[in-house]
Amino acid sequence: MARAWPEKLRFSKQDKTLQVLFDDGAAFTIPFQTLRVESPSAEVQGHAPDQKVTVTGKENVLISAAEPVGRYAVRLVFDDGHDSGLFTWDYLYALGEAANPA
Repeated sequence: MARAWPEKLRFSKQDKTLQVLFDDGAAFTIPFQTLRVESPSAEVQGHAPDQKVTVTGKENVLISAAEPVGRYAVRLVFDDGHDSGLFTWDYLYALGEAANPA
């Protein structure tokens, strides 16, 4: 179960960011580039920690679609064709904390 529930996801193509507002009051801005290079997909993360792939050249990547997956995640579709990462609410929260250090 997620520690916090997302109340709003706002995608800004102009800023190339995802803004996420959680019900615990946390609000994060995560660059699309971060979402792409840290995708939780096996293609990026591998099947073991030592198999993670370093993805480069994604400074201008955009998100072309976002599809809910049950009540626990969102599947992001990137304009470079990558679409296999399921971003759970906990994972988005962790990426948000990393992208917005206190």
